[in-house]
Amino acid sequence: MARVGLLGGTFNPPHVGHLVCAEEARTALALDQVLLLPVHTPPHKELQADPGAAVRLELCRLAVGEAPGIDVSAHEIERGGRSYTVDTLRALHDARPEDDLIFIAGADQAAGLPGWREPAAVLELAELAVAEREAIHRDDVLDELYGLPGVPERVHFFSMPRIDISSSLVRRRVAEGLPIRWLVPAAVERAIAERGLYREEVAAR
Repeated sequence: MARVGLLGGTFNPPHVGHLVCAEEARTALALDQVLLLPVHTPPHKELQADPGAAVRLELCRLAVGEAPGIDVSAHEIERGGRSYTVDTLRALHDARPEDDLIFIAGADQAAGLPGWREPAAVLELAELAVAEREAIHRDDVLDELYGLPGVPERVHFFSMPRIDISSSLVRRRVAEGLPIRWLVPAAVERAIAERGLYREEVAAR
């Protein structure tokens, strides 16, 4: 049996904030492994300047490299279509029933769980690990989740350094010709430069 953390997202592109979140969750919650789960198609928003699911998957693999305890899952990319968390958890639970699944989310994302598809099933299939943020306190998150099965027993909080980096910031800096060194792993920086990714975002707006 293993404790497996799942960090989902568009990762468009993956940046150091994603990796810090994965590592802090792994350490704080004694996880055996954290999987980055890039979505194929987000359920509720349009991807901006998307280089394609396969490219985002490759960028995630470059970002992780050989980091111990952190890997990448292609499950949602290979399944295709809109990526709903409950569908992914069911498939992973069926594939590895002996493992404990822990879904990792930011506090703002976790507070919105009641609006997800089948939120009760999400908490039945996985524990919820919440990265605390200054703007949203843990009591606020728990208040939003009140009434769902497993709350608060299956909800865990962990702290992480404040890192004001977003994928949209990285894309914007690339489009404006500004450096992204130290904002993304070096292998991701090289791939973005070599492939000319994200250069058209400013023009597109």
